[in-house]
Parts: sequence; structure tokens; C-alpha cells
Amino acid sequence: MVIADDQSLVRTGFRMILAAGGVEVAAEASDGAEAVSAVRRTRPDVVLMDVRMPGMDGLEATRRIVADGTASTRVLILTTYDLDSYVYTALTAGASGFLLKDVSPEHLVAAVRLVRAGDALLAPVITRRLVERFARRHDPVAGGHRALAELTPRELEVLRLLATGLNNAELADRLHLSTATVKTHVARILGKLELRDRVQAVVLAYETGLVSPGG
Repeated sequence: MVIADDQSLVRTGFRMILAAGGVEVAAEASDGAEAVSAVRRTRPDVVLMDVRMPGMDGLEATRRIVADGTASTRVLILTTYDLDSYVYTALTAGASGFLLKDVSPEHLVAAVRLVRAGDALLAPVITRRLVERFARRHDPVAGGHRALAELTPRELEVLRLLATGLNNAELADRLHLSTATVKTHVARILGKLELRDRVQAVVLAYETGLVSPGG
């Protein structure tokens, strides 16, 4: 993986924590441009990306990494505040989730592993709070309903509940389905909508108006 942060001590601390958890760090970067270069060079599974860095910030770096089409590389945003407007922008740019900088060592390692596996954002309820807060500033995406038309009624139901922050086990309980069946529905939703992961599905559900902020 790649760690991108403008503070050397932060990078060193995260590297030590991840190494202790069995996660290999292939490269470090002190700004967005270095992060993009490191990703192109090492093709990591995950990038830990700070938002505020000199020169190219983490948002632009995330956009470029996602635009490169390296589907196996997922960006995990590091932020100081859990309701930072930059985080919403990062998610819409293609990031797969975010962590607070005061995350515990165990939480950090678990989050990296989950994102590396293509799983959900570690804290879906916080994702929902972010999207609800900042989606208010955006009109529904034009053509969004046409994209959703590809989904079956059951898949639309799963997407609506997913957007409220439910994990797979909670979705299974709510819909009286097995966890395996829920995973299949989620995979089909992502495939039909051409989304990288379920974090992007949450964003799309709000931006298309399928789910309303506060609804």
C-alpha cells in the first residue's frame, strides 16, 4: 500500500502500525503528486490519503488515481474531522471510504484490510451522515433515474437500505434473506451501475434522489 501525508511523523507512525498488523507499505508520499506517482509505480491495493497537503491535495490525487482506471487500487481518505466537507468530495471523486486521524491501531489495520478486500466503508453510518449533510447542496444527477432503471425492484430496495448505513448482516435481517443472498444483490447492483464499491452506491443513491437527505 501507499501512505500519503505531508507530515513525516504521521507517515512513520502509520507505517509502523500497519507493519505490525502484517500490512506491507510499498511507498510513502508527502503530497498528492507524489502519491499519484507512487501508485502508478507500485500499483498498491490501498492508498491512505490525507486531504490537506501542499501542492496537489488529496482530492485531486484521488481523482487522478481513479481516472487512471487502476480498479484494484482503492483510496482510503484520512481526515481530522468526521464531518469535513472535503470527505464528501473525496467520496464522489472515487474514494472508497475515510478514517479519522486519531483512529486506533486495530481500527486502522482492520479498515485497510476491509477496503483492500473491496468491502464496505468501515463506518457506514458516518458515511450516511456525510452524504446527508453535503448532498443537500447538489441537485439530483441528470439521467440518474435511467441508470437506476437497470435495477430490479428487490435491488432498488437493497440499495435504499444500503444507503441508510446498514451492513450486510443488518440488510439480511431487515429483508429476511441470507447474508450470501444480500452479497449477491449488492454485487449485482454495483455491476449494473458500474460502481467501484458500496460507498459509491451510497453516494449515487443520494445524488439520484433515490434516498433523500434526512429521509
